[in-house]
Amino acid sequence: MSIAYENPRILPVESPLTRKLSAFVALSDTDEETLARLYRRRRTFQAGHEMIHEGQTKASAFILFDGWASSYKMLPDGERQIIDFPVPGDFLGLRSILFRTADHSVEAVTDIEVSEVLESDILDAFSTAPRLATAVLWAAARDEAMIVEHLVDLGRRTAEERMAHFLLELGARLQLVGMADKTGFECPLTQYHLADALGLSAVHVNRVLRKLREDGILTFQKGHVILDDFARIRELAAFDTTYLDQGGPLLR
Repeated sequence: MSIAYENPRILPVESPLTRKLSAFVALSDTDEETLARLYRRRRTFQAGHEMIHEGQTKASAFILFDGWASSYKMLPDGERQIIDFPVPGDFLGLRSILFRTADHSVEAVTDIEVSEVLESDILDAFSTAPRLATAVLWAAARDEAMIVEHLVDLGRRTAEERMAHFLLELGARLQLVGMADKTGFECPLTQYHLADALGLSAVHVNRVLRKLREDGILTFQKGHVILDDFARIRELAAFDTTYLDQGGPLLR
């Protein structure tokens, strides 16, 4: 079920997307006004709703304002590989309006609030605010860098290392939009979500999380990730935030 409504109000400067893009580009008044117009077509979706289906044509994209989503591909045998968990400030299905056919599905993990973005919205925004287009290109490149790390997770890191790296990455992404710090963050993901993202069974996920907790490194319980020993978990994962490029604006 979804609810749609037009929202004519100007988006606050500190929206999640604005905070994220400001990590690369110092946004001008024109950039911020253009971003605000992208939020005109607001939608709410309940948890479990599939906004984009793999193989769909002429799909819309969305900007996630509140809540969590997952992007994934389904295999012929019914198995699911989760590609990523978009968080507030992320685009959902941006490739779906640039490609003729959506190459993956997107589903709401929690109840979410988004803004629907059409191809014309994106093209008009880029024409009006070229620096904003550069910032969105940076965001897309950053997403690709995360996919590279996820491939390393699946191919070369141990189960404990990939869990640690994955949760540290989530924390860093959430910290960028003001939803986490080095002590931890709220996380609605289930062990089944983690299993489908990390190439593990739910039983193995449970075992790994228990070991990390017993070692005094990390606790994930009741929807909250607590980084009990940030230095040790960062060392375990060999986590380096360089690939996230969150050091501050490069274009001013």
